Amino acid sequence: MTVLNTERHAAPAANVFQSRVPGVGDFSLRPLQVPADMPLLHRWVTQDYARYWGMQQATLAEVSDAYHALQQGAHTACYLGLYHGQPAFLLECYHPAHDVLGAHYPVQAGDCGMHFLVAPPERRIPGFTRAVMRVILDFLFCDPATRRVVVEPDVRNDKIHAINRHAGFVYQQEIELPHKRAHLAFCTREHYAAALGLAQ
Repeated sequence: MTVLNTERHAAPAANVFQSRVPGVGDFSLRPLQVPADMPLLHRWVTQDYARYWGMQQATLAEVSDAYHALQQGAHTACYLGLYHGQPAFLLECYHPAHDVLGAHYPVQAGDCGMHFLVAPPERRIPGFTRAVMRVILDFLFCDPATRRVVVEPDVRNDKIHAINRHAGFVYQQEIELPHKRAHLAFCTREHYAAALGLAQ
């Protein structure tokens, strides 16, 4: 799939996707830069609101090492999401067949796993996280090879469950991963299109 292309970008700061969400504003995505983006990302992942990210006690060096490995991986990719040109969220994409998740369900061709983390807000914008999810799914589904987006959020993370279901994710069973008990959920192109129709 395009978003997991193993080739390195010639211009790592260049936007790879742009989108306007009605009523919210302009978004874009660019590849995450290591080490340039790491102080910012370290500030996000070590705050209490990001506890489900699992990096609250991580040092800057540990965060840098983790994202360097993800960016160099053949089956993973990370992006920084911008809102009106300013950093607003992190997106991680991965191929479930090459992840621990692949042992917990029958992976299908066209599956794309993802995680995302919204930056700590400087001001409240109604519907912002739902808009971020819309940008992410638009980005992932713009690749014809992506047929289904897979997520495995912590069962305790009630806020993300509401966001996922609003976007069209269908929840399946609970699974026990090495670092958490999680819900397994899928969003097909058809599920997402139906969710968009209901939201408009």
